[in-house]
Amino acid sequence: MVHRPPRPALPRARALLCAVLVLAGCAQQAPLQRPDAPVPAAWPGQLADGQDATRIHWRSYFGDPRLQALIGAALEHNRDLRIAAARVQEARAQYGITRADRLPGVNLGAQAAIQRSPPALSGIDAQSNADRYDLAVSTVSFELDFWGRLAQLSESARASYLATEEARRALQLSLVSDVATAYFALLQQDEALALARASLALREESLDLLTRGQQIGAVQEYDVQQATGALETARGTLFAATHQQALASNRLQFLVGQAPAALPPGHTLAAQAMDVPLAAGLPGEVLLLRPDVLAAEQRLAASHANVGAARAAFFPKIMLTAGLGFASPALATLFSGGAWNFQPALTFPLFDGGRTQAQADIAEARKVIAVAEYEKTIQLAFREVADQLSAQRALAQQLQAAGANQRAQQRRLEIAQARYAGGMVGYLEVLDAQRDLVTVQQTAIELRRAQLDASAQLYKALGGGARAGT
Repeated sequence: MVHRPPRPALPRARALLCAVLVLAGCAQQAPLQRPDAPVPAAWPGQLADGQDATRIHWRSYFGDPRLQALIGAALEHNRDLRIAAARVQEARAQYGITRADRLPGVNLGAQAAIQRSPPALSGIDAQSNADRYDLAVSTVSFELDFWGRLAQLSESARASYLATEEARRALQLSLVSDVATAYFALLQQDEALALARASLALREESLDLLTRGQQIGAVQEYDVQQATGALETARGTLFAATHQQALASNRLQFLVGQAPAALPPGHTLAAQAMDVPLAAGLPGEVLLLRPDVLAAEQRLAASHANVGAARAAFFPKIMLTAGLGFASPALATLFSGGAWNFQPALTFPLFDGGRTQAQADIAEARKVIAVAEYEKTIQLAFREVADQLSAQRALAQQLQAAGANQRAQQRRLEIAQARYAGGMVGYLEVLDAQRDLVTVQQTAIELRRAQLDASAQLYKALGGGARAGT
């Protein structure tokens, strides 16, 4: 018989290593390809040359010192922002847990076992003694991440953390613009309330004059009743304006959370200066800097990593457990006897009723959802910018027309009063002119507030302050 020498172990190890590398290559996840922005290449109406909104701090854009104090208080005390900050902390901690799964856990353990058995149980004449003392450093079962499963889970947790951070920044930007619009609404209601009070005073004065004229027979009762009806209408308008002013104040207080005890004086609605020109740029460049779009992109990255982790679950798992320490039958000689153990284990999924495949299908479906949500977020951002660009142009034209109309109605009222004083017309014409003038003044106030709102919302839509810090 011919005895052949045993085959060297090196070729076998190489073959095993090659097989592992091939499987690892199969398990690699392709890099995430960000979908193209599903929006037109240009805005429907371009802005003139201006500054990049992402680099303009909100304190530079909103110049009213009272508004600045309110925004600062809101960023400090708003409860929604506190919740968002806590969620960022939660996501960061979750990322830390997932990242720790890629590292071996090391435990230090010590134990003693002392056993005394009587002769009747030990089967010998003498009492049986069994003492054991152990001191060991051991590793918890540690998975060798050949296929990148744990790396993908860690990347998913990281992307989820970054998504919550971007969501917090988006909420902060939204809060800045919301406080500004609520402040402008309060200014509008303040001016509407002042206009209602002035109109009521004018109606009372007119009724007083007509009543005295009736007493001397110079005015008919018909005119007095008309003036009385106009007075009560003005009184009702004042009550409604008072209610709306209270609602606007309550909303602003809710957004701010806790207003400062001493607020600096603010500007009137007409004196609000938001004249910093904003550059719209190209949609594909501007929209991708918005915090909400960045958050959607990170959620897409998280779902992409989860797909890779689900695919890696089809491959074997290699677990390592090891320990190093001392064991002895006597405590005094504990450190004289070294002990160690090493327990590698490999598990390969053969049959699980389709659970692994179903989890992979879930991950793929969630990625499709994340892609659609990312594209929808971009489309919504595009619409917001386009809407505010259109609003700015239209409101500027409407405000100009309202100013001309207000001047015309003021002149009409003066003519009506002169004609009534000359006995040419009844008092109804004066009341109509007064009512129309008040209506035009209210419209001008609303248009000015809407124009300021559009400026604040455009700042938000263009990612205002995203690269300027808080």
